[in-house]
Amino acid sequence: MPLNRRDFVTRSAATAAGAALAGGASVAAAAPASAAGAESAPGKAKAKQTFTVMGTTDLHGRILNWDYFTDAEYDDKAHNDIGLAKISTLIKQIREEKGCHRTLLIDAGDTIQGTQLSYYYARVEPISGRGRGPVHPMAAAMNAMKYDAAALGNHEFNYGIPLLRAWERQLDFPLLGANALNAKDEKPAFPPYVIRELHLGHGRPVRVGILGLTNPGIAIWDKANVQGQLVFAGIVEQAKKYVPRLKAAGADIVIVSAHSGMDEPSSYGDQIPFPEQACVSLAEQVPDVDAVLVGHTHKEMAERRVVNKQTGKTVVLTEPYCWGYRLSCFDFEVEFSKGKWAVTSLTARVINTNTVPEDPEIVALIEAQHQKVVGYVNQVIGTCKAELTIADARFKDVPIIDLIGRVQADTVKAALAGGQYGSLPVLAQAAPFNRTAVIPSGEVKLRDAAGLYIYENTLEARILTGAQVKDYLEYSAKYYAQLAAGDPVNLDTLTNALNTPDYNYDAVYGVSYDIDVSQPVGSRIVNLSYDGKPIDPAAQFVLAVNNYRANGGGNFPHVANATKVWANSDEIRNTMIGWVKAKGVIDPADFGGVTWRLVRGGVPLFS
Repeated sequence: MPLNRRDFVTRSAATAAGAALAGGASVAAAAPASAAGAESAPGKAKAKQTFTVMGTTDLHGRILNWDYFTDAEYDDKAHNDIGLAKISTLIKQIREEKGCHRTLLIDAGDTIQGTQLSYYYARVEPISGRGRGPVHPMAAAMNAMKYDAAALGNHEFNYGIPLLRAWERQLDFPLLGANALNAKDEKPAFPPYVIRELHLGHGRPVRVGILGLTNPGIAIWDKANVQGQLVFAGIVEQAKKYVPRLKAAGADIVIVSAHSGMDEPSSYGDQIPFPEQACVSLAEQVPDVDAVLVGHTHKEMAERRVVNKQTGKTVVLTEPYCWGYRLSCFDFEVEFSKGKWAVTSLTARVINTNTVPEDPEIVALIEAQHQKVVGYVNQVIGTCKAELTIADARFKDVPIIDLIGRVQADTVKAALAGGQYGSLPVLAQAAPFNRTAVIPSGEVKLRDAAGLYIYENTLEARILTGAQVKDYLEYSAKYYAQLAAGDPVNLDTLTNALNTPDYNYDAVYGVSYDIDVSQPVGSRIVNLSYDGKPIDPAAQFVLAVNNYRANGGGNFPHVANATKVWANSDEIRNTMIGWVKAKGVIDPADFGGVTWRLVRGGVPLFS
């Protein structure tokens, strides 16, 4: 039989309340109901005790091992599995092995965005968080799994602060964000930390402080949702402020749950005021941190050990990939000596979820919501005259990307018609977000369009000159590696140069151009033309652009400071669905055609 998680007894920690509440923290002690009376006197504690802190991150709405874009069980080339239902089975195994009173469970953010399941309860049948209407499936699952705390991720803000607050109200555990501050007074808008007590049966409880930190890039990426309401301080700066408060509040152990990478290149060019990937810097610069649960970058790192530059102490970091592929575990050995607990050994590991079945309790818990969303994504919205695939979109101009451009351009043209900017030519940017997207021949379902545009971006219109359009394309073309004459064409190394991800490679619909990959970055765009003529550097164009790019995401030149002439609050995905419904039939002949090519010395790279 599965072993249930201990019941929580929430109370004020006598030694911690004053210092913690002064810092705006949420302080709670967790203990099994039977443990308190079993404590031994501190002086009689066993020499060493053990406990395990389990961690997830970047779940992005994944509960079941299911792909709502294909309406099938999730699978990849490595036969990984995903979802909280798998994670839950691992957690129950660890709790049974270790003892519930010797475990904690935390998360490092990006929880409520990423699947049609989570989208449905944000936009189609949105939660209220006030005891009326649906409970968000991620809240239901995480509550059932007895999470102890979770940090905010940047994608928590995609649906706006009211929806985030509604989700927060549905949680049985604190949502932490020490560097998410109210804009008016720069005081914490969320609890900075929580202290959990583990009753190990000998001596006083081990007090584990959990500090939550999120990404400062939210100020750029979700500017429309947070501007004037929240500001985001630096991760290292806030850790320096709050770790001493945690220690003063009585924390024996300090764990940071941070929605931030280790030390990868920050932001892919985004100009945010504080480093995006700051976990290694935090470990090096902030004394008294024992462990860091890393998130945000969707990478797997079982264990990384970093030496603090001030104390010489080793800090252990782990990142369990994303989507519930893996579960991270910090395995602590501690010793009670001279009136306090100290870490004597600490290691980290990750466990693959494809080694276990889904937890039937979690499956049953959200089955009705899952089936409702399956019905929603399988709505037929139109037909397509030919199959459109994104498979070659990184190397060639393909109709499926042109479809995104056409929808965006049509939408902006209609919005501006008859106004001051109605006579200007409209261009549109589009990127290959999902390498497996396909629009099938014949019936087109809602999930087909959703699988092509997987982000909750909205649409804006900005004014650029012809010269600025060229600069924009030059910047985008850094995505490609440089190829000298005669060099073999290796598709695996041709793209993602300079760590540029697919979502930061934009094609521009409405102009024609070649990208000469034999040339260095900044000198690659040739034969740029509009309407069959060389583009006029001084001419004005309207660029239909997603809000991520318009706010500075990817740090593309000019667009963030360009004049905004229109914006829409509806997701581009929904705009596409509406466009297909209105047309009834998708005909690639209406929008497809080769308008850009990769060339080397003027010779096309592909036929």
